This record gives sequence, C-alpha cells and structure tokens, in this order.
Amino acid sequence: MKRIYDFENGVGIIGLMSGTSLDGLDICHARFFFKEGKWSYETLNAEDEPFPKELKERLSRAQKMTAEEYALLHSDYGRFLGERVKAFMDRHALIPVTGICSDSKREVSVIASHGQTVFHQPNLFFTGQIGCGAAIAALTGVDAVCDFRTTDVALGGQGAPLVPIGDRHLFGAYDYCLNIGGFSNISCEGMLNGKSARLAHDISPVNYVLNHYTRQIGLDYDKDGEMAKSGTIHRDLLSKLNALPFYSQAGPKSLGREWVEKEVIPLIDSTLNEKGMPLTMADKLATFTEHAAYQISLNTKQIGANTPKVLVTGGGAFNKYLMERIRFNAPGCTFIVPDTLTVKFKEALIFAFLGALYIADQPNCMSSVTGAAYDCIGGAMYKAGK
Repeated sequence: MKRIYDFENGVGIIGLMSGTSLDGLDICHARFFFKEGKWSYETLNAEDEPFPKELKERLSRAQKMTAEEYALLHSDYGRFLGERVKAFMDRHALIPVTGICSDSKREVSVIASHGQTVFHQPNLFFTGQIGCGAAIAALTGVDAVCDFRTTDVALGGQGAPLVPIGDRHLFGAYDYCLNIGGFSNISCEGMLNGKSARLAHDISPVNYVLNHYTRQIGLDYDKDGEMAKSGTIHRDLLSKLNALPFYSQAGPKSLGREWVEKEVIPLIDSTLNEKGMPLTMADKLATFTEHAAYQISLNTKQIGANTPKVLVTGGGAFNKYLMERIRFNAPGCTFIVPDTLTVKFKEALIFAFLGALYIADQPNCMSSVTGAAYDCIGGAMYKAGK
C-alpha cells in the first residue's frame, strides 16, 4: 500500500551531506510543509560527524581503488551512514514513521542521502556517489532515497548543482544563494529562452584545493584563512588560474575532483617563485584564495539587482580572509552570512528537501540549472518496511 504523506501538517525528513573536502558528515532533521502551492520548513535537529581516520583515508583514494575495493567501500560507507543516523535518531528520540504520520516532529518518513562523490563526468553520462542506500534503510528502519544525480545525467544534464531548487523554494528572499564548500556554486533567478527560470552553476574549487594543501602539513584546514593572509599572491599563477578554459564556458556547468587534479593542482605545484623555488604553503593558499574570491565576485556582479543580497553558506563562510577578499572584489554586493545552523547545514537541509520532493512526486532536478532535457525526479528509494 502506498504511504500517505501529510505535507500540510508537516513531514519529518533527515538529510545527509558529505562534500568533496571530506570534512565529515552533516545530518539535518527538518520537517517540510506544502500549503497553497508553497513550501516551507522548520529545522529541528542538526549535527556533524567527523569521519574516522581509516574511513577518511579510504574515501580520499576511492578513485584509484580496484572494483572490489570500491564495492566494499560503497557498502561500508552506507553502513557508516546508517549507524550514524540511527545514533542521531536515538539521541533525539526520533522514530520511523508508520502509516500516516501523526507526530511530524518525532516521526521520520525518509532519509535523503547525498552520498560521497567519487566520480563525476557528465560529459560521459557518468556520475558516482557511494554510500549504500539499502544499508541506510536496513540500519535505521526508515526508507532511504539516494543517487539523486544519475537520472539528470542520463537526460544529458550536469547532475549538478542540485541545491538551487531548495534555494528557490526555501531561500527565495535573496538575490543570490552562494555556497562555498569543496567547490563554490551559486544560484539566482534569471531568464532562459525568454522565460523566468532558476539559473545556477559551479563557480570554482575552494576548500577542495585549500584543504589539499593544509593536509600536507598536518592541518585539516586553514583556520580563518590566517595562513593564506600571511602569504603573498603570486600574480602570474593567479592569471593562469583565472585563464583556465572552464571559467569562460557558458553554463550549465559543473566541476568534479578529476578536473581539479588534472588542471589545478599540477599548475600550482609547478609554479616557481622569483628565486626559482616552489611556492611556500602560505603563498599557495594566498594565491588560490584570491583566485576563488575573484571568480565568486565575477558571478555576483553579472546578474541581479544593483545592490544584490547574497546569502553565503558552507564551510567557506567561516573563512574570514576568504570572505574579506570576496567583499573586496565585489564591493557592490551585500554578502550575508546567516546563523551558524544555516551556514553549516543548509546543504543537508536541502537534500532533506530533495527527499521531500521525491516522496511528494514533484521534480527535484531543474533542467534550467543542469541542462538536462527536462525536469525530473531524481533518486532511488530503498524501502525499510518489513
């Protein structure tokens, strides 16, 4: 029998997000309402979980694994997700929904999992996010939806970014929604083929590159961008980074770690200073921070109101030096960093929203954003019911 979801009175959903920067797992429990054709939400509980050292190491080398190792990691990571969500549910006295939801603050109807992106090559009709949905459903007793990108890619889309549909329905008061994580991406309302549409694309790598270098000296990240601020911008490297062909491409467009490891890291590592020596760590961070800030500034200047309001979320919003350079490069914009809960958990919240759209039988992938043939309902559900 098909389950009935009472969105008028609220449906509880848990969203899971883990980004390419390998910072850890974000868990967001929210309930969603659909009344008079409009969506709204209430965040109820949210936590982040660091990755165990051994799992983090395996995730970092997943692209180079054998098929058997990759399949095992897919299973193990799914079990990790399921175990962490089950513990989260126990801590907050949450229970799987049965029948028609009667207490949407406690009952969880579905878990929506982004998974961990390992491969993303939409030009080859191929994207891969690991984290077994069946394991999540089995360990939590809650239906799990995952693999949100694949249908869009099969339809000729980029499969990314997916967050803009949440930007439109949940954060429409802002001219731009900017997320700064492993990669930066942006969305706004615009015109496409003479019609109003949500437009979005990836801008540039950010924390994926910055954290790649800080890990070489035993740091997970550059706190507040202090090391970058102490360095000197290498102007020739900055010019070469800004000249990479991706930045001149028209959207829709998205980025993956393969592009970074082929185009960006070798360029930085091969650059020498005026003494013929490799750049210092501080100089690498300073130069790439300026590059990321400049690319973001270009995208906030091109579209929107004269003084657009830009909502900034994601881990990069906590990087004080990066935000300083963004504001310097785009003085005509007002960059708004909201409350910590929204900054940290907006993407997990929106993946919960993608799950809400999935079970409401409404499109959760926007072709105006991804370039797919048409809007679609992305995701695959694993049922937990006995």
